[in-house]
Amino acid sequence: MNNEKVYKMEFSKIYPLLVNKAVKKGRSKEEVDEVICWLTGYHPEDLERMAETSINYEDFFHNAPKMNENRKLIKGVVCGVRVEDIEDPLMQEIRYLDKLVDELAKGKKMEKILRTN
Repeated sequence: MNNEKVYKMEFSKIYPLLVNKAVKKGRSKEEVDEVICWLTGYHPEDLERMAETSINYEDFFHNAPKMNENRKLIKGVVCGVRVEDIEDPLMQEIRYLDKLVDELAKGKKMEKILRTN
């Protein structure tokens, strides 16, 4: 799948997939919201509202209130690619979110996921 296709996907279609991935592993929707909000600066109410609109993934990230400076501490592999090596800035942001949800689903403690220690 090329990047443009990913960018044009609706957040309302992706958000439930992120939540389901974590919930299936015993985590909660609120925890998914917490990692998304940590990364983007959105509030949980913003996520609920956007999940009911047709905003695409590109606009979701471009309109983010404040991307967390500590996101650059996110390292590891998503879909066979190291997130820290992704050159396209928007795709890197998207993969950061994927990595955070992966860590959540794998049972990591929230303070480790949010790079607070």
